[in-house]
Amino acid sequence: MGGLLAVGFGEAVPRSLRQAALAFPEAQAEVQLADAQIARSSEPWVIASFPVENFQAYTSPYGYRGSGFHYGIDIAAPSGSYIRNWWEGRVVEVSDDSACGTSVIVESGDWTHVYCHMQGYVTTEQGRRVFVDGSGGVRIVEGQDLYTGDRIGRVGMTGRTTGPHLHWGMRYQGEWVDPGLVLQAMADGQRRASLPR
Repeated sequence: MGGLLAVGFGEAVPRSLRQAALAFPEAQAEVQLADAQIARSSEPWVIASFPVENFQAYTSPYGYRGSGFHYGIDIAAPSGSYIRNWWEGRVVEVSDDSACGTSVIVESGDWTHVYCHMQGYVTTEQGRRVFVDGSGGVRIVEGQDLYTGDRIGRVGMTGRTTGPHLHWGMRYQGEWVDPGLVLQAMADGQRRASLPR
């Protein structure tokens, strides 16, 4: 299967292992273990932002489910709750024409984070695509730089969904990663940072 390669915040899972997980469900556990090593490898996680205000529950995990593979996690919160940018980066896409509903995609170095089912719509202004949630006071332009924790939208029900939630997806160097493991690494880092030295 090959060794792990040291990069970025930690370690990347070899492509062959990820492809095996897509082909054989039983290999998924190995990929999750390697993803956990990526997520837990460094203290910088302590400064990342949890993506939803007014968190209620995780309603659907990353991985296989009845309708196929779910490339993210679903985080329930009351409709209209603000969504925050996970990590400083640049908006590479805003969209409102897919099953993802109204969405924003942000790149932060090797990481790409995807936010779906938000309130609002996308329009074009002076040749640039712009996400607008007037009631929430949010306006995001493709190419815009965002800081960690910036409010980037509100929980809604656009696209294919049965209730208000944020679908949050993450890719590392183009490969999908379980965001739940990243959230666990953030919590672990914050816990370690709070311990007396």
